[in-house]
Amino acid sequence: MHVAIAGNIGAGKTTLTKLLAKHFKWDPHFEDVVDNPYLDDFYTKMERWSFNLQIYFLNSRFRQVLQIRESGKKVIQDRTIYEDAHIFAPNLHAMGLMTNRDYKNYKELFELMESLVQPPDLLIYLRSSIPNLVSQIHNRGREFENSISIDYLSRLNERYEAWVHGYDRGKLLVIDVDNVNFVDNPEDLGNIINRIDAELHGLFE
Repeated sequence: MHVAIAGNIGAGKTTLTKLLAKHFKWDPHFEDVVDNPYLDDFYTKMERWSFNLQIYFLNSRFRQVLQIRESGKKVIQDRTIYEDAHIFAPNLHAMGLMTNRDYKNYKELFELMESLVQPPDLLIYLRSSIPNLVSQIHNRGREFENSISIDYLSRLNERYEAWVHGYDRGKLLVIDVDNVNFVDNPEDLGNIINRIDAELHGLFE
């Protein structure tokens, strides 16, 4: 079984992935942030490094999805292969930070990879307002994220909402994280766990 968590930068994906992995005894797969050789450069000079970064993430997530299916384990994944292709890459292209040539190359590679992988059994989308994202990003204090603008986050949020609205690859659970504290409030986490159980197993099993 494959559960994946989607959401904008600072929405709480990694934290919720850890909490759900612990509760359900799922195998967690995280986004490669620490060892990513392009991330610092990208936030310093987006136009130069956008294609390199997106190809790195695409390669990393494609490998992850193949490993998930081959393992036969119950897995929860922090961010999906779809988000780069439907949100981050087209946003960089629209902002003039990725050339037409690079974007076309990227899209064709993604479409090939997508034809070879299965979607998650359940997609959990963490919906968040911009003020909440800004607060979360500030609180975790990653130096390379200091240069992220509110405009950039807003553009990503708009694309996330459009993508989720048209998502038809499997089960979808939307969690509004603005009014939920799944870190400090066990009741909030419990509610999320109950909703996941209902999606995966139905209410009468």
